[in-house]
Amino acid sequence: MKNDIASRADIENLVNAFYDKVKGNDILGYIFEDVAQVNWVAHLPRMYAFWESQLLDQQTFTGNPMVKHIALSKQTSMTEKEFSEWLRLFDKTVDEIFKGPKAEEAKIKATNIARLMLYKISMQ
Repeated sequence: MKNDIASRADIENLVNAFYDKVKGNDILGYIFEDVAQVNWVAHLPRMYAFWESQLLDQQTFTGNPMVKHIALSKQTSMTEKEFSEWLRLFDKTVDEIFKGPKAEEAKIKATNIARLMLYKISMQ
């Protein structure tokens, strides 16, 4: 039986599983690996903090992801296609590992974040 997202360890499990999918994805992988050249050792703890702040009310994240994504969108295509794939992988990862109100909240928040980023990028 699947449990709900309830701890930092759960967040880390979700984030790690999600980005493992992203890295090998035909639509998204090159954005992270080739364009952004993400330093995963630094990036993953920031994503743990981000999602911990979003889902567990722990104010561990600082920064403005919008600025980084807007800058990245000037280097490569970041359209409905890319954001839809990001959401598809995120939702799939959540559903594979978790079940419950926090898991559903994670998917809703991810959808809202993706929509806002896509909107802000399209306004540039």
